[in-house]
Amino acid sequence: MEKKNWVKTYLFIWAGQFVSLLTSSAVNFAVVIWLSMEFKSAEILAYSAIAALLPQAIIGPFAGVYIDRWNRKKVMIFADAFIAFCTFLMTFVLREGAIHLELVYLIMALRSVGSAFHSPAMQAIAPLLVPEDQLLRVSGVNQMLQSVSQIAGPAMGALAIASFPINKVLYLDIVGAILAITSLLFVSIPHVKTQVSGSIQQVWRDLKLGLLAIHQNKGLNRMFLYSMLATVGIMPVAIMFPLLTIDHFKGAEFEMSVIEIVWGIGMLMGGSLLSVFKIEIRKVVMVNTMHMLLGFTFVVSGILSPNLFIVFAVLTGLGGMAMSIFSASFMTIIQEEVAPDMLGRVFSLYFSFAILPSLIGLLFAGNIADNMGVANAFIIAGILCLLIGIASFLTPSLMAIGKDKPQNKL
Repeated sequence: MEKKNWVKTYLFIWAGQFVSLLTSSAVNFAVVIWLSMEFKSAEILAYSAIAALLPQAIIGPFAGVYIDRWNRKKVMIFADAFIAFCTFLMTFVLREGAIHLELVYLIMALRSVGSAFHSPAMQAIAPLLVPEDQLLRVSGVNQMLQSVSQIAGPAMGALAIASFPINKVLYLDIVGAILAITSLLFVSIPHVKTQVSGSIQQVWRDLKLGLLAIHQNKGLNRMFLYSMLATVGIMPVAIMFPLLTIDHFKGAEFEMSVIEIVWGIGMLMGGSLLSVFKIEIRKVVMVNTMHMLLGFTFVVSGILSPNLFIVFAVLTGLGGMAMSIFSASFMTIIQEEVAPDMLGRVFSLYFSFAILPSLIGLLFAGNIADNMGVANAFIIAGILCLLIGIASFLTPSLMAIGKDKPQNKL
């Protein structure tokens, strides 16, 4: 497959995705501020996250089967359009006056259906366009785009929520989706054609093939397992940064923005390291180490004195860098280990497998945060990530991943 002109194609994709990521980051932060200040409840934040994740977890594996059959470019376009339509509906729900949280949860669940198709399709196009020796760099650039959006997004979101009602702020997300769709119209993405029927039996057979692709690679399935367990701790903490800032460090909107921005700066640094340099360290080592580093930042953040907000901000930046390197390394390992015509299924299965245990973590963390304190939730989550990182290094099949591949040098 011709991959010489992949840079030009990806520049169009990156341009559209960056605007979409930026506006989504702004809107997501504005909604978190609104929920945090309006209700001051970890459980409500947890229920919001569950509504946004559960449908994706349930339909994700089946979505992956169709992503591998359909044109992935069209999948991304229609998924973006559907998510934008759901956001448009939410502008009518989040009006001044009585807020019906049930409707908010329902629309967030519908957006999750679109994400079940969009996220795996986005990850699955890289091996169709990019030479294998450049996959980690592309993943690094993807992380950089996410990082910049997380730096600028909160500032934009804070400004927007201070200037407009929450339902008006949502239009930013719609504009971003339109621009992302437009950028995809100007690129050509190869389509891996499959000659299969659309019967339910064939869908189940295709799904089983995706499971086998994971199961038969012992190191890969162990990496999946440990990453799934880590999300039990990471996901709840991710939604409770604003509450730790407010409750423990006695911050307000400004401090919440600072934490979001430094997390984004950390992610930008991590993505920059991977995209600028050819890293000699094996990717599986980076995955395991970043689990431990992330866990360390969570534990220390939870035990810090309330007057050490600056130290908390530094730790948050370090955690952002760890998350960026982990994500890029993890996704690249999958892209290298799995055949291109199976990637849609495998990514969908992973996203679903990772989400389901994280929902359990969200339920427990919401309860722990409201009854024992947000800081204790951070400590428990951090210890879990540290233990998973240690266990990963002690698992021979996982550590064997990529040993037979030549390593890049700085």
